[in-house]
Amino acid sequence: MTDLSAFPITSRWPAADPTVIQLYSYPTPNGVKVSIALEEMGFAYEPHLVTLKDADVKSDAFTSLNPNGKIPAIIDPNGPDGPIGLFESGAILIYLAEKSGKLLGRTAADKARIIQWVMFQMGGVGPMFGQLGYFYKFAGKDIDDPRPQQRYITEAKRLLGAVEAALAGQEWIAGDFSIADIALAPWLNALDFYGAKEVTGYTDLTHVPDYVDRFFARPAVQKAKSIPDPKA
Repeated sequence: MTDLSAFPITSRWPAADPTVIQLYSYPTPNGVKVSIALEEMGFAYEPHLVTLKDADVKSDAFTSLNPNGKIPAIIDPNGPDGPIGLFESGAILIYLAEKSGKLLGRTAADKARIIQWVMFQMGGVGPMFGQLGYFYKFAGKDIDDPRPQQRYITEAKRLLGAVEAALAGQEWIAGDFSIADIALAPWLNALDFYGAKEVTGYTDLTHVPDYVDRFFARPAVQKAKSIPDPKA
């Protein structure tokens, strides 16, 4: 029997089947990246719902696996040198793609281009859209100074323009469907949750809305977009 007792998180969220990948997550744009990847790649895994409340993500149990206190995180009991715990959604995507041999292109050049777009999402779209959400929908919208909100609206428009240009003439962001799409599309879709599609010019674009619709029509994405189930 696989022993995961070296990972203190398993005392709070115990593994029913410690032989499969353990996913600790919540269905945010970052969280669903990993559940979608696991479904697309055909991995056996066990999801554990970790809410965004401090009692969960800031708990000693969770921060023992991710000291940054953010979802998602995983434990792979069948890591390259034994069980391995990982956090940061982009790093997990790359790890799973390399482990499975899927969704990372067919050549070294493909892989480089795919990782390039993963980094674009991690360093640009995710942080900037997250700030947009704060200043446009959440508590930041009540700040009298209009400059923070306008800054992130402008930056979101710029980033959307880059994606729109890259999608001209192709279905997926880096050629074939890949982890770059799994990283990017959930964050593009977050503009709907923020009520910010119109203000960022999303609705005026041609390729991006079709791209997001195409992504969410995939059966694995439909299944994984609510894993772990927050209503469970």
